[in-house]
Amino acid sequence: MLPPEPIALLDLTAEHAPYQAELDTAWQNTVQEAAFIQGPAVGQFAAELGAQLGGAHVVPCANGTDALTLALMSLNLPAGTEVIVPAFTYVATLEAAALLGLRPVLVDVLPDTFNIDPAAVRAALTPRTGAVVAVHLFGQCADLELLIEICQAAGVALIEDNAQALGATFTFANGTTAYAGTVGEVGTTSFFPSKNLGCLGDGGALFTRDAARAQLLQQLANHGQVQKYHHQRIGLNSRLDTLQAALLRVKLRHLPAAQAARQAVAARYDAALGAISGLHIPARDPRSSHVFHQYTLRVEGDGRRNALQQYLKQHGVPSAVYYPLPVQQQPAYEYLGSRVGEFPVAERLCQQVLSLPVHPGLTVAQQEYIIECVGAFFAV
Repeated sequence: MLPPEPIALLDLTAEHAPYQAELDTAWQNTVQEAAFIQGPAVGQFAAELGAQLGGAHVVPCANGTDALTLALMSLNLPAGTEVIVPAFTYVATLEAAALLGLRPVLVDVLPDTFNIDPAAVRAALTPRTGAVVAVHLFGQCADLELLIEICQAAGVALIEDNAQALGATFTFANGTTAYAGTVGEVGTTSFFPSKNLGCLGDGGALFTRDAARAQLLQQLANHGQVQKYHHQRIGLNSRLDTLQAALLRVKLRHLPAAQAARQAVAARYDAALGAISGLHIPARDPRSSHVFHQYTLRVEGDGRRNALQQYLKQHGVPSAVYYPLPVQQQPAYEYLGSRVGEFPVAERLCQQVLSLPVHPGLTVAQQEYIIECVGAFFAV
């Protein structure tokens, strides 16, 4: 078997092709205006993204890790305060807390959606808990209904790490719907190029429904100042530059079409792969939409995931493992004292998950070839 054309795990050239001329124009205009820091496109992008997220306040910043750091800084938590985080996530979720002298407290995730387990959150609460960070992993929302209930009852803040689910929605039992990242005290996102809404470099943003908190976040992201050279707080130098904002304005207009394309790819995978024994397609929480930052399979059997990945590679199909090592087993976080086997779901997922290409530029012929390769592996 040979692919109909080379397949990329992420193909930004193909994704950008329909509106490359718009990106070129935005780039050229920004260079000509020469307002590279805090130029008009930054505020315009923030307003446009906020409107698309149902009226949330948007505070742009330099990257997604800074966004998490700023979100926690805005809570003004004392050193040593516990911050509950999922054990199956990218390291930045812990890193932001650790850098601020806070103590990450790991909890396990759900075996179907891979998102943080609300029951585990409830069990991990102590008088020292100051916040819970819910990661909306791979493109769908964590259980915001239960998490809000738990956090409000305990008097702790809910932070939403929304780097992978921008545009996803969650429907509550009372029928109301909210966008991921706009429910908790603060939501965060990344505009890293691989994200569903990615810039052409680094970028990030914070979301909140609270105007006063938005002002605080803006201040913290700009050296703790409102007026230049007058610093009321210790802050960061974390600003989204004008060029990236201008490019993001273009990509934001095309985001709904890109999300629909990702969902169409996922639906085609679902239909073709759902009946294969030992292979689990992504589970859906019916209360959440899924924007498929990743299309992540779960492969049963010792070494079976790695064998499938190698087989796909041999046949020209790229794939990726998010994440190969539980965060508690990373050398940097050994000080947390977690034990092997303490988070069985997260540890098992690290051995079983495999993400297939799901980008908007993937052709139907490429998808069919990927499906053929996966099916052939399991037919042996």
